[in-house]
Amino acid sequence: MVRRLLLAAVFLGLAGAAAAQPQDAPIIETYGREPPPPPGPRVRLFISPMGEPFSADRGGDALGAWFQQTDTNHDGVITVAEMKQDAERYFAVLDTNHDGEIDPDEISHYEQTVAPQFLRNSNLLGLAEPVASTDTNFNRGVSLQEFTVAAGRRFAALDVDHLGKLTLDGLRSLRPPEPERDKKDATDPTQQLDANADTGGG
Repeated sequence: MVRRLLLAAVFLGLAGAAAAQPQDAPIIETYGREPPPPPGPRVRLFISPMGEPFSADRGGDALGAWFQQTDTNHDGVITVAEMKQDAERYFAVLDTNHDGEIDPDEISHYEQTVAPQFLRNSNLLGLAEPVASTDTNFNRGVSLQEFTVAAGRRFAALDVDHLGKLTLDGLRSLRPPEPERDKKDATDPTQQLDANADTGGG
């Protein structure tokens, strides 16, 4: 009798646990350390030469948004002075405690929150980390002088024709082409089938 009561208690406990378990709980898949991006319209991303992220909906121009911001006199070109001025402005944004240096904590905030790795790849110069790489004396902080000197060097790298100015069309020509999407794979035999072909065999 006691044994039957124990077995009944165990059965009821298992049944209760199963009932408490959600039946339709979603399975969340992750890729590496980041969750997959949510569904929705594609967004074009651009990271400025000094590391500032810009985005635009499909059909928009994130690179153009940075260009218009930096071309402060709106004459259709960016000069080295305007590039350095834009660097000074963004330096002030990153220097959140306003001590005149982008310190290690502020660099970490930039890398983890402002522009994670998958965003930082969207720049014209192929820079893995456009902010920390301006630390030329390797003291783990970035001064305003280091940041503006880097702006001048990056201007020169983008001025491939040595005109002393940057144009929007010229910068667009430096942007790598977007990967082709929905292109058939010539090595995949399932993509070689003609949808209108008669496959009935008779």
